[in-house]
Amino acid sequence: MSGSERDALSGASPDGLPPLREVIRTFELNAKKSLGQNFILDLNLTRRIARAAGSLEGKTVVEVGPGPGGLTRALLMEGAARVIAVERDERTRGALDMIAQRYPGRLDVHFGDALEADWPRILGDTREALIVANLPYGVATLLLTGWLDTEPWPPWFQRMVLMFQQEVAERIVAQPGTKAYGRLSVLAQWRSAPRIVLKVPPEAFTPPPKVSSAVVELVPHKAPSPDCSPRTLARVTAAAFGQRRKMLRASLKQLMPEPERLLEAVGIAGNLRAENLSVKDFARMALVFERSTLSRA
Repeated sequence: MSGSERDALSGASPDGLPPLREVIRTFELNAKKSLGQNFILDLNLTRRIARAAGSLEGKTVVEVGPGPGGLTRALLMEGAARVIAVERDERTRGALDMIAQRYPGRLDVHFGDALEADWPRILGDTREALIVANLPYGVATLLLTGWLDTEPWPPWFQRMVLMFQQEVAERIVAQPGTKAYGRLSVLAQWRSAPRIVLKVPPEAFTPPPKVSSAVVELVPHKAPSPDCSPRTLARVTAAAFGQRRKMLRASLKQLMPEPERLLEAVGIAGNLRAENLSVKDFARMALVFERSTLSRA
């Protein structure tokens, strides 16, 4: 950073770094719609999000999409021993370098697509981490399902605290019998215990999105039960919810020609609809389907 940039970056934030608005102006970091960027500039709010992950003392935190570093700074202020940030936008390099200089040895930035990240390589010797992120909306669900698909399980993360559009957050925590209950609800709740911990209005972001947002905490279950394959569970839920208005004996024909046999084996009535089944029902169905498929192979 040049001397003129240092001179421009003056201000009194709690961490001694310049206010985020000045950082954005100096490094010309206007949010890009193509990258799904919506920045939170209020450090009080980002610190609330960081604290939602519990004590960060001595912890390694993975962050996706740090942008100008608002949440990154909050994580470090709240005591994270190390933050591993994955960012696609090369324009943020100067802003993130400035944070790394303020917190020597505590911030590692990897530039690239988080959807293609090699997490074991990035994490190195770290075996347990937290994931805390204001996720880019366009890839938020893909990132979540990718982490939930981690093998072996229990995963490398102890907890996830993630920002989603409120509609997506409500789908993650939705209960059977509700309109929001669907594939994402089942996948998330089978392998974790999710709950909404904070709702964030559009005006908290720059630029403000057209929808409200919510922060969801997901704590992994050590031993999901029944222990089916996540990919089989994804296939079963895709078939069941793909035509959610149909009864299961009809919607599951996408999965197998005679779904009545599967439903009978797990004790589920064929005239029920997908939204009537519990997460455990879906996992039992996936396990029986998996075993029957293997036995025919």
